[in-house]
Amino acid sequence: MTQDIPEIEPDEATGTHADILHRLLKLSNKLLAPFSMHLEQQYKISVNEFRLLMLIGRYPGCASHELADMTGVSAMSVSRAVFALERNDRIRVERDPQNKRRKRLTLTEEGERLFRIMEPQSGQVADYLMSNLLPHEVAMFDHILKILIDTLEATDEDGNSLFLERTRPQENGE
Repeated sequence: MTQDIPEIEPDEATGTHADILHRLLKLSNKLLAPFSMHLEQQYKISVNEFRLLMLIGRYPGCASHELADMTGVSAMSVSRAVFALERNDRIRVERDPQNKRRKRLTLTEEGERLFRIMEPQSGQVADYLMSNLLPHEVAMFDHILKILIDTLEATDEDGNSLFLERTRPQENGE
């Protein structure tokens, strides 16, 4: 059974686009609360290190640039987190035998231990977040997230970010 979904313009009920953006940012901040409260201090790990550790645990052998693409985190922030994870013996950085310029990232024994401890927390957060949504709402939410991410990742013919180009502040505040 399909249902036509009417186009909805932001109005007083939904708010302006800026209001919606602020709610999205609030959602992002609220999602970090369990991490900050239960994991960050206890395991001495930053949010970016945690995100990378979880991805390396799920995708062993991935490279830093792939993690930057998966997370949307800047290459510099990924590099810092990789350095910290390696320094704390949580990941191993090794040259890829098939591509000497590529560095593969894998969990160490300590990284595996932390992954097994922390990975269920990610599942609990995800399950709780979606707990009041019906299955079709979860699918719709996922669909909308993909559209928004695609919009933010779109590039012009030269590979420049359309998002960064179209949101650039005007010169002299004009």
